[in-house]
Amino acid sequence: MSIVFVPRKLRGKAKINQETIQRLLDENDQLVRCIAEYMQKGRAVECVQYQQILHRNIVYLATIADASPGNTDVSTNSEKLTVTVQGL
Repeated sequence: MSIVFVPRKLRGKAKINQETIQRLLDENDQLVRCIAEYMQKGRAVECVQYQQILHRNIVYLATIADASPGNTDVSTNSEKLTVTVQGL
């Protein structure tokens, strides 16, 4: 289950740290691989649940990034971000 699913009573109280963000990024990597594998096998219907979880994770990470102080300079952040996509 995705770590984004947090019980209502704990929402807003969770501490966000680098480990949590890295776990989400690792989970997203695995989700993308599963989605690609199912798509290659022609099983698009099975991809939907994984796509929904991936979407939720991405929105959650974007919300964290937007709320983080010091993220106002877009050019600086884009230079720090390097994404490598393999096999897609």
